[in-house]
Amino acid sequence: MNLHKSDNPIFQRLRFVLVNTSRPGNIGAAARAMKTMGFSELVLVNPRFPDPANEPEAVAFASGALDILQSARIVGSVEEALEGCNFAAAVSARLREFSPPIVAPRALAAQLAGDAALHAAFLFGNERFGLPNEAVQKCNVLINIPANPAYSSLNLAQAVQVLAYECRTATPATPVLAPSGAEIGFQGMNADVTQIDGMFAHLEQALVAIEFLDPESPKKLMPRLKRLFSRTQLETEEVNILRGIARQILALKNKATQ
Repeated sequence: MNLHKSDNPIFQRLRFVLVNTSRPGNIGAAARAMKTMGFSELVLVNPRFPDPANEPEAVAFASGALDILQSARIVGSVEEALEGCNFAAAVSARLREFSPPIVAPRALAAQLAGDAALHAAFLFGNERFGLPNEAVQKCNVLINIPANPAYSSLNLAQAVQVLAYECRTATPATPVLAPSGAEIGFQGMNADVTQIDGMFAHLEQALVAIEFLDPESPKKLMPRLKRLFSRTQLETEEVNILRGIARQILALKNKATQ
């Protein structure tokens, strides 16, 4: 059976794995970075602190993402962290001589979002030493985040945020919702061709009436106006507003000539 992105979204298929993390604050900040982008599966491999969910620094940095922090799984090896995954990507600023293929975050995000059969994991290393070579060698690709060559080291949570953001933006757009669940922003119905053509005819009459448009020498005024409005994706209500303006112009012109 073929799966599409909407059948199995990347938010349900992507795991964030932190290996040998030494600062509980970075774990909390990583949890927050994940939640802001809609991800929830966090796995910790041998963190320095055995119970980061109860570390004050982790709790403080997690802010509103305590659910992600508290549900994080703690495992004893990278192999255990990757169980159930059929694709793994190592995240490292340090390139290795015998590393897997190097990919950019945006290209990989598009690949993961577009293939619903991939159950993937991102591996992030220790804040000071990064990922050990043996962990990198277990991965299909090595992600190198483009950065200043003179100083390319990102904070752990910043790297998590960059990759979570790229994966989110690679998915189809979803409406922005308020805390109540209501959609934010008004979106009316797009006007059809007949409505737009009628508006242009009406507008042209008004422009002729006020002598802004010379029908004997129209030049390219109307084509340029059509080009301008074509970039706006006019809605039906907006077309009605413009026709109302044209109608009022014509009414005032007729009144002035009586």
